Amino acid sequence: MLDVFVTSRVRRKILVVFAKYPDFKTHVRGLSKLIKEDPGNIQRELKRLSKGGFLIVSKKGNSNIYQTNKQFPILKELQSMVIKSQQMSGNKSQNKTIG
Repeated sequence: MLDVFVTSRVRRKILVVFAKYPDFKTHVRGLSKLIKEDPGNIQRELKRLSKGGFLIVSKKGNSNIYQTNKQFPILKELQSMVIKSQQMSGNKSQNKTIG
């Protein structure tokens, strides 16, 4: 369901992680291992999400650390959409096994 509104697969995965776990902090390589995507693509999407205000970037040594901006105006709505989207996809797979 979320794929209708967020067309980038990598951005969608990043949004899901940070919306579901707002206290999560990571760098590009850690996120790359978690969501199994190319670090270059992740870096590009993290920059976009930071520029848009969804993520906060802080420096730790030579690495950028990303975390959810808890003051983001539509964070609660986004979290709700992520949860509902995952519930809907779970129901679809259950319906396929039943029918």
